[in-house]
Amino acid sequence: MRKGKKHQHNTGSQVNGNGSVKRQGEQESRKKQKLVEIHQALNSDPVDIETLHTAAISEGGLLTDEIRRKVWPKLLSVNVYNLPTKPLKDDREKHKDYNQVLMDVRRSMRRFPKGMRADQREVLQEQMIDIILDVLQRNPQLHYYQGYHDIVVTFQLVVGERMAIALVETLSNHHLRDFMDPTMDSTKHILNYLMPILEEVDPELHHFMLRAEVGTIFALSWLITWYGHVLSEFRHVLRLYDFFLASHPLMAIYFAAVLKIIHNEAEEELTPNPVCCFVV
Repeated sequence: MRKGKKHQHNTGSQVNGNGSVKRQGEQESRKKQKLVEIHQALNSDPVDIETLHTAAISEGGLLTDEIRRKVWPKLLSVNVYNLPTKPLKDDREKHKDYNQVLMDVRRSMRRFPKGMRADQREVLQEQMIDIILDVLQRNPQLHYYQGYHDIVVTFQLVVGERMAIALVETLSNHHLRDFMDPTMDSTKHILNYLMPILEEVDPELHHFMLRAEVGTIFALSWLITWYGHVLSEFRHVLRLYDFFLASHPLMAIYFAAVLKIIHNEAEEELTPNPVCCFVV
C-alpha cells in the first residue's frame, strides 16, 4: 500500500513537472514569436506602428530594454536621427524651478538600480536635472510638478540622456500635458473621472467609497508619475510604460480604477501586493 501511494505521488509530481515544463516552453515560444513580429514591424517600410502598439500592450510588453530603445521613439513619433544636443549647464541654476528639481532629484535614490555605486548614481542624477530643465527651458508653456522626475528617470535609465530629452519633451506635450499646467485644475479634472468609472464597473465599491468619503487624491501620485513612484520593481514600471505609451493619454486613470477594484478584491481575499500581480 505504501509503495502504491509513493508511486502515485511520484507520478503526480512527474505530471506536474511536465506540465510546468510545457508551459515554460509555450511561453518561450510566444516570446520568440513576439520578438520576430517586433523586428519585422521595425524593419517594415513604413514602420508597422499598429503591430508595435499591439506588442507594447499585450502580455509581457516590449520584453527588453534593447527593444524599448527602438520602439518607444516610434510610439511617440520621435526622430532618433535628429536628437537634441546635450544641454549646457551654464544657465540651469537661473531657471525658476531649479531648486525644486534639485531637491526632488536628490530624493530619488530608490529609483536607481540597487547596488549602483554612489558616484555613478550622482552622475545620473546630474543628467536627470539637465534633462528636466532642458525640456522646461525649451517649452515655457510647461510647468514642473513634483513627480515629473519619476517619469524622467525611467526614460533616462532605458534610453540615455539625449534620447530621453526628446522622448520626455514629446510626452510632456502630449500624454502629460494636463499635469503641466500652471494650476492643478486639469489634473483634478482627470482624477474626477475615477468615480464615474468605478460606478459603472463596480457600483458596490463606488457606493462604499462615497460613504467613506475616500475621495480621489489617493490616486494622484499613481497618475502623475505613471505609477513609477509607487512600484518598487523597475520591471513593473517598464511594463506599465510600454502599455501607457501605446494607449490613450487617459489610460492611466482607467488603470487606477482597475487597480482600485483589484486592490479591494485582494483585501477581501488577503492577497498581498495586488499591483505586482496585475502587471504582466
